[in-house]
Amino acid sequence: MNVRPAARFAINLTRGAFSQSIKRTLNTTPTPVTAPLSSLSKFVKIVEVGPRDGLQNEKQVIPAETKIEFINRLSDTGLSVVEATSFVSPKWVPQMGDATKVITSIKKKDNVNYPCLTPNTQGLDAAIKAGVKEVAVFLAASDSFSKKNINCSVEESFERVRPLITKAQEHGILVRGYVSCVVGCPYEGPIAPRRVAEVSKKLYDMGCYEISLGDTIGVATPGTIRELLQTVSQVVPMKALAVHCHDTYGQALANIHCALEMGVRVVDSSMAGLGGCPYAPGASGNVATEDVVYMLHGMQYSTGVDLGKAIETGNWISERLGKANGSKAARALTLKAVSAAAAPCPPTPESPIKSKL
Repeated sequence: MNVRPAARFAINLTRGAFSQSIKRTLNTTPTPVTAPLSSLSKFVKIVEVGPRDGLQNEKQVIPAETKIEFINRLSDTGLSVVEATSFVSPKWVPQMGDATKVITSIKKKDNVNYPCLTPNTQGLDAAIKAGVKEVAVFLAASDSFSKKNINCSVEESFERVRPLITKAQEHGILVRGYVSCVVGCPYEGPIAPRRVAEVSKKLYDMGCYEISLGDTIGVATPGTIRELLQTVSQVVPMKALAVHCHDTYGQALANIHCALEMGVRVVDSSMAGLGGCPYAPGASGNVATEDVVYMLHGMQYSTGVDLGKAIETGNWISERLGKANGSKAARALTLKAVSAAAAPCPPTPESPIKSKL
């Protein structure tokens, strides 16, 4: 896919100049009228999954240098969590075959966490050797999905991750848990919230400090998200829950909004909307970080993220991948900023002295 001229023009602007242009554009955008926030925290933590979840299914292997610069740019946007890579077998996921090189080459910031996915013992050992401070493990709420994806049942997968979590904790490494198919499964259909609650509680009890609930095929709506969170929060504290929404049916932002109202304060997203939905060919996958940040800031939540720098970074990686930025907010603000930058300057009034000559 060719990158649109506006995005290419924006990328050619000096780094920082485009961010300032976006800020000026945002300053001219009306601030939405919102109801006062409750006593809940006004800060929302964004977990950026672009470098791992967003890139892992790209057909063409991306150079490690591109991934490294992508992560470094993400670190400069104000994000506090950037999921860097996955220590998985290159045989199964060739895109992640450079995990050690990537995680040891990035410019790590003290205020940014760089978790890595470790699906097995070999992956965890490699992550420990590379000095990783946080890892992630994953399970599914669907037996059929689990068997198709990792060739074992959900119960069997628990036995696989249990020693991983224990070993990680022995090395002082934080562990985050992912639960896939929390609303629907491509093989089983709808998933009962109580099933998700059971899986989430087991992971939490094993030692995962945070549980990310993934709407893998993007079928959730605010109604199903509300029911899901009401059920899961009975066994796992809301403060330990995150939402990972896919935008397959255009419901991601609405679902995140619902989760915020329920008390969730951690949201997974991917810069430029990177990452597809393999179970719905041609459909969008991960919700775009830029869209999430735009919505959150409009609702008076704080994220620590500089939206201008985020859009600049999303445009940059999109250009490298030869595709359009998947964020609607990024496209709209880029066009607005580029139009403003290209507009002719208003004529300067003649000097009174010159007019007399």
